[in-house]
Amino acid sequence: MTDVPEQLRASMENSPYPRLLGFRLLELTEGYAKVAVTLRAEHTNFLNMVHGGLVMSLADYAFACSCNSLGKPRVAVQFSTNFISSPAVGGDLIAEARTVYAGESMALTEIIVNDAGGRMIARATGTAMARANRGSAGKGT
Repeated sequence: MTDVPEQLRASMENSPYPRLLGFRLLELTEGYAKVAVTLRAEHTNFLNMVHGGLVMSLADYAFACSCNSLGKPRVAVQFSTNFISSPAVGGDLIAEARTVYAGESMALTEIIVNDAGGRMIARATGTAMARANRGSAGKGT
């Protein structure tokens, strides 16, 4: 695996939604990403448990970083998450994504979310489709 261009890394690190949630990009190489978040009270639901949407968002961010590190802009067409256990507030969650297949038009990525102690919290898969880069204004290229 090799490093990805610094411009791509910076773009992923400065994406608004992951920044809002406090996600950190720890590692990024071609077809692989490792991201983390420190769980806060704001990440909980009405049961005082970490919200499943946060876990899915972390997995999705790792998925996006992994499959977009392969030289083509890709967007999700499928995402599935299995929740295994519930993490504790105050600890870290770490998601690792590996793109296991990347063809001309489709890519398949597997994602595992663990707590800082290595306990599996969730397992996910994502399928992404290659598309033309439309830029921030959404205009065709």
